[in-house]
Amino acid sequence: MSNNRQRADTVFVGGKVFTATGPAPVDAAVAIGGGRILAVADDATVRSLADADTEVVDLAGGLLVPGFQDAHVHPAVAGVQMLSCDLGEERSIEGYLAVVAAYAEEHPEAAWIRGGGWSMDVFPGGTPTRALLDAVVPDRPVMLTNRDGHGAWVNTRALALSGVDRTTPDPVDGRIERDADGTPAGTLQEGAMDLVARHVPIATPEEAHAGLLAAQEHLFSLGVTSWQDAMIGAFPGNPDNYGVYLRAAREGSLRARVVGALWWDRERGLEQIPELEERRRTGRVGRFNATSIKIMQDGIAENFTAGLLEPYLDGCGCATANSGLSFIEPDLLTEAVSRLDRSGFQVHFHALGDRAVREVLDALAAARAANGPNDNRHHLAHLQIVHPDDIGRFASLGAAANIQALWAAHEPQMDELTIPFLGPERAALQYPFGDLQRAGARLVAGSDWSVSSPNPLWGIHVAVNRAVPDEAPGSGTFEPLAPFFPEQALTLSQALTAYTAGSAWVNHLDEVTGTVEAGKCADLVVLDRDPFAHPSEEIADTRVLRTYLDGELVFAATD
Repeated sequence: MSNNRQRADTVFVGGKVFTATGPAPVDAAVAIGGGRILAVADDATVRSLADADTEVVDLAGGLLVPGFQDAHVHPAVAGVQMLSCDLGEERSIEGYLAVVAAYAEEHPEAAWIRGGGWSMDVFPGGTPTRALLDAVVPDRPVMLTNRDGHGAWVNTRALALSGVDRTTPDPVDGRIERDADGTPAGTLQEGAMDLVARHVPIATPEEAHAGLLAAQEHLFSLGVTSWQDAMIGAFPGNPDNYGVYLRAAREGSLRARVVGALWWDRERGLEQIPELEERRRTGRVGRFNATSIKIMQDGIAENFTAGLLEPYLDGCGCATANSGLSFIEPDLLTEAVSRLDRSGFQVHFHALGDRAVREVLDALAAARAANGPNDNRHHLAHLQIVHPDDIGRFASLGAAANIQALWAAHEPQMDELTIPFLGPERAALQYPFGDLQRAGARLVAGSDWSVSSPNPLWGIHVAVNRAVPDEAPGSGTFEPLAPFFPEQALTLSQALTAYTAGSAWVNHLDEVTGTVEAGKCADLVVLDRDPFAHPSEEIADTRVLRTYLDGELVFAATD
């Protein structure tokens, strides 16, 4: 099965191989050389390609898999957060405040305390207050985005410096949480974040570059070799990560294969398309290709901004007047998607509520009717609530379902801030991975890091078990419940394929990566065990031992 008799640089023996071309691991050894896979064959054939200089990697009963590919992630933003006031490892109010206080003490020169990573479910009603931050940092402004990026926690000083007070109106695309007298309480939702964020000093070019490279190393440690950055552009509190990627790509420090999804400015219209086309033209450098467009059509369910077909419920179970937001008016969305599709862009949608999903699918149907079928490979991310009538449309329109599987589980944010306000019937429509798979949709997978953990094996664990791994953040903060609508579970093979061959397809990398086949790039991951040979409840225990990119070792576990 070798594609030539080239000498192997490395051979992998003593385990099994999940090629992502079939439903189960195969008994095989693998030889790589010159950055490519030379052979996937029996042990003797593979060893015949080795000589005295060939490295022999004994899998020791483990599993060799294609490099994971994250189809929806924000490393440039996550890396900056890692190097700033990072709350991502804490899960209590006391823990958050201790991190903020320590960071402020360690950085007396910082004019603003900036960072993020807090979780809504830690706070009553999901809304932290300025008074909490004032108690630990009263003299400097603080702005901390939450883990999903749809809200921010600020102190009194930050509000004062930004001129935000009880007379400040809510923006059309956001909400200021308020005390009874109208005074801002300390949480800003969606577009209201901009009221303060526009005053926050952004990361310097050096900080942003260091953040991207730190994020890359972290992703390598988890076996991620390629990704799609779902937000390329300038954002409040962050520098334009387009330039950050171009710098890293030009100098060769960006080693992963990256597709960039250029941000569609929802405050503008079709006039921005020529600018995006120019960014695409100049944004193909080294291993970075800015060939996708990111359209955020709605918000999130936890703060009632996800776009729903029927209104949210209140705490008593009665319908409210709020059905969430559509950030882009449907007629404009339809015209924009048709224009972008005609221009050859892939469109990467944030569509979380059932109305947003339908609006996006309608726009894709109109684009196909206007332009005909093509190979742009559009995809919808998040898909928290999908109406049953829309499940089959993914396959018929050729739209991929980009799943963030780690969210499809009972945990405090789901059980306390989401299900009560959806009601049981609509809650049962959440994260319908199984239905999408059975209806022929192409599944691709991502993490949405820094919103949630970038560990693919944790996401795969939840896709299969519909329950949070014991190690995942928040898993120990409540009494675990039954699996979350287990009829929507995927098999281990389906979930692994989504995170490898599936995401390679959506990134237009499937001809060179995503499977373990002779001739493809040697982007490979060594796992410490074969999860197919263990109970599904133990998938998250699997560890990455080695990560290879083009046959080069880019991560090796030290213990």
